[in-house]
Amino acid sequence: MGAGELSGRDVLARSVKGQRRSVALGSALGCVHQLGEALVPVLIGVVIDQAVAGQDAGRLALWLGVLALMYVTLSWSFRLGAKAGERGAEEAAHTLRLAIVGRVLDARGGAEEGRLPGELANVATEDAKRVGAVNMALMSGIWAIAGVAVSAVALLLISVPLGLIVLLGTPVLLWLGHLLSKPLERRSEAEQDRAAHASGVAADLVAGLRVLKGLGAQQAAVERYRRTSRISLAATLRSARAESWQTGLVLALTGGFIALIALVGGRLALDGSLTLGQLVSAVGLALFLLGPLETFAWVNAELAQGRASAARVAEVLAAGPAVVDGENPVAEPVRGALRLRGVRLGALDGIDLDLAAGRLTGIAVTDPAGAEALLRCLGRETDPESGSVELDGVPLTELDPTGLRTAVLVAAHDAALFEGSLADNVTPEEEPPDGETQGEEPPNEEAGPRTERAMAAARADEVAESLPHGAATGVGEGGRSLSGGQRQRVLLARALRAGPPVLVVHDPTTAVDTVTEARIAEGLRAFRQGRTTIVVTNSPALLAVTDHVVLLDAGRVGAEGTHADLVRTDATYRTAVLA
Repeated sequence: MGAGELSGRDVLARSVKGQRRSVALGSALGCVHQLGEALVPVLIGVVIDQAVAGQDAGRLALWLGVLALMYVTLSWSFRLGAKAGERGAEEAAHTLRLAIVGRVLDARGGAEEGRLPGELANVATEDAKRVGAVNMALMSGIWAIAGVAVSAVALLLISVPLGLIVLLGTPVLLWLGHLLSKPLERRSEAEQDRAAHASGVAADLVAGLRVLKGLGAQQAAVERYRRTSRISLAATLRSARAESWQTGLVLALTGGFIALIALVGGRLALDGSLTLGQLVSAVGLALFLLGPLETFAWVNAELAQGRASAARVAEVLAAGPAVVDGENPVAEPVRGALRLRGVRLGALDGIDLDLAAGRLTGIAVTDPAGAEALLRCLGRETDPESGSVELDGVPLTELDPTGLRTAVLVAAHDAALFEGSLADNVTPEEEPPDGETQGEEPPNEEAGPRTERAMAAARADEVAESLPHGAATGVGEGGRSLSGGQRQRVLLARALRAGPPVLVVHDPTTAVDTVTEARIAEGLRAFRQGRTTIVVTNSPALLAVTDHVVLLDAGRVGAEGTHADLVRTDATYRTAVLA
């Protein structure tokens, strides 16, 4: 499923189309089950008329054997049909989750705009599950239609008036059920929107828990979530009330319909138009119809919720990209020269900047917003409002975003660690065999596993040594079992281990002590020797090991030179870095 013009109806149609084999198999088996269910009361009526009333033991045994065979068929057809239905629903939800995650991870971005991470997670889980469940609802609806059709035919054979009541009354019930599902669809969509927002707020607060504690803002955060949760709860209760009203009214209508069939059948039996066995069959079929008609009510509710969720999924899948899609591949080998010309974005005010290939460059800022804007440009999360950014003389807008992500890695200071061990976070992919590397190896690195060298350079090996099971120790969700400084070292080791031709790191040592910071600075310089590396930071220890430093002041280049020269000659630089 790609981005573009996409509606909730398209999402539902593609979900069902992708599972057409499971839907067909489940529907066929379900129809066999419904056929058997409808024939049971008919067979019981036959047993009464031909065996019980006539006191024929042989026929009684024969028909009881037929009933036993019927129940065996019922059991297996239901089990296999339900299995096919559940499989279709789960596979559809899984496929949809992959499509959503693929869109969120698209190198062009855009899906996350205006949405908290928790909201996207809710769409990829709950909404995808509800859309997938439409496949099961569709199969159940087909089963119910088959049950009603078989019952109508059986009743027509028993009595034309009874059959006509079923044939004419069922479409009316379905139409009324559809009308009653409309309020549920609207309220279900509101419920999911509020629930997704609440999840997003919760995830946002948990991610910033330490900062909130440091600011003493826990109570304000709790109050914010309490308000959001109350709104979500109110929406959920409205949706539940709508569902209960819809289900209750449909059941009341269904009960009246069944009562009408029983009443007409009873009068026909009294005037001799029906035998005792036929009356039992007619009443049994009427009672059986309660199941398919209740299924119609459930199907309407599932379809209403599925349509609401499909609309939310469609919004994510159809979200426009944040950057235009370049067509040219990144030229190999990547030298790593970056150039900005007249770049305006946020706090950047027409900046001109040359970042030489193979050099360790430090960028200090007087305004953190300038650093954020620069990182977004270099990582091509956003294209400049004006001006251009070039890699080896080629504008980034002309390059394929996926290839660009491989050539230029921007390691944000607030990047997340994943659930798993420390080693899993540093090396998310399999370690290459000896003699093979991913990316270009620096010319002065000694032989040995690149992961070990990266961890040593970032001093993440010291973190591993302090943990109970070394690098195999789990770090918890988001790395919350680690301190802030430990997380930063693991994140830097991961960025170094990736080995991109161009590496941009942002404030990688703000939470470590000065001694460790100095050692990390030396390790970073040695590990990245000969490759383009940009460190966006105001840390004197990091800036001191760079080949060249640029000061961004008021959105423009304020000064350039070595760290020592700028400390000695530029007061603005001294204030930004040493204050």
